[in-house]
Amino acid sequence: MTNELPENVAIERVYLIEATYAPDAEELRRPVRAQHLARIATLRDEGIVLEAGGLLDMSASVLLVRADDEEAAREIARSDVYMKSGVWVELRVRPFGRACRPSELVTT
Repeated sequence: MTNELPENVAIERVYLIEATYAPDAEELRRPVRAQHLARIATLRDEGIVLEAGGLLDMSASVLLVRADDEEAAREIARSDVYMKSGVWVELRVRPFGRACRPSELVTT
């Protein structure tokens, strides 16, 4: 087994955020959902959020984000209206190796 990547594949270090919903999240999110989704769209446009969505069982949201480190990724979620309004009650942040094309890598 080799550790070499195929020629046209790269691994980008990003962060997976799992944001646990409050038991009454469905009701709590109604007044702030449009604001939350608008922010997610803006962060996608900026290349910070790669993917975002909610588990259909209403247990958690999942986000893949580009950030300098785990704390910066956590701050992206902490500053969201869902966290501030109690829709999300807990955050779990983990590094994630995203398989992509080299041309998709963001360099700073």
